[in-house]
Amino acid sequence: MTLRHFFKTPKGLLTIVLVILAAIAAPHEGVGIAAPGLLAAVMVSAALDLVILRTRHTRWDVPSGAVLTALIVAMVLSAQTPWYIVTITSGLAVISKYLVRTRAGNVFNPAALAIVATFPIFHAGQSWWGALPEVTPLAQLALLAGGVFIADRVNKMPLVLVFLGAYYLLFTMAAFVSDPAWVSEVFRAPDLQAVLFFALFILTDPPTSPVKYPDQVIFALIVAVTSFAIFEWLGAVYYLLAGVLVANVWEAWRRVHRRSGAAFPGGIAVFAREISPWRPRRL
Repeated sequence: MTLRHFFKTPKGLLTIVLVILAAIAAPHEGVGIAAPGLLAAVMVSAALDLVILRTRHTRWDVPSGAVLTALIVAMVLSAQTPWYIVTITSGLAVISKYLVRTRAGNVFNPAALAIVATFPIFHAGQSWWGALPEVTPLAQLALLAGGVFIADRVNKMPLVLVFLGAYYLLFTMAAFVSDPAWVSEVFRAPDLQAVLFFALFILTDPPTSPVKYPDQVIFALIVAVTSFAIFEWLGAVYYLLAGVLVANVWEAWRRVHRRSGAAFPGGIAVFAREISPWRPRRL
């Protein structure tokens, strides 16, 4: 694949959009603060994935997925996070794609899984600086325009719209039946921009989200309800990312069930074998 052709693919286009967003956001965070973690994560993750891909195939492949994963991890974690924590988290995200997967692909969104899994260890903050919460309202249009373009390109706009509708409906209802101050932050910066970034760039990850519209609706509702429940009951900073991980399990189960025909609860054993890291892989 030529470089010109790559940048016409969804992965290539998403890479361009994320780089543009990072370039807009970095000066507001401080280039000297944001750049080390971002660059280290991208380089190390790309090198790691390059080696893994070479051991699985007979030729060298471009580690485009690792670059995207590293960009997302770095742009979600606080810009002040030490560069080595961003790099370790990104590296674990890349490895997770090969450890937990079905025949159809990886089960979890790798960036979301790595950030949630490493939080108890590093307690890294999540400022979602790549979502442009600190820039002018006019510059924030870049997030919306780029995100809508990508979501439409991968045919996931129903997923985005259903999630946003259900998410804000749940929090609006909570504001009326409980303390509105507790949920008001989700309607303000930086949470507002973080939700848009999440919905447009993480939720729509093609390998881990459904293709058909009815399945997208269910997937979106699972994410919205789970994220809301975790926010309300635990107040965990990673409530959005945890929500998509739960929906990822449902989507992986749906794919395995469709192929094997194994129903619940007997299908649990089939599903467990399918995602086991020790199952022989088809190259």
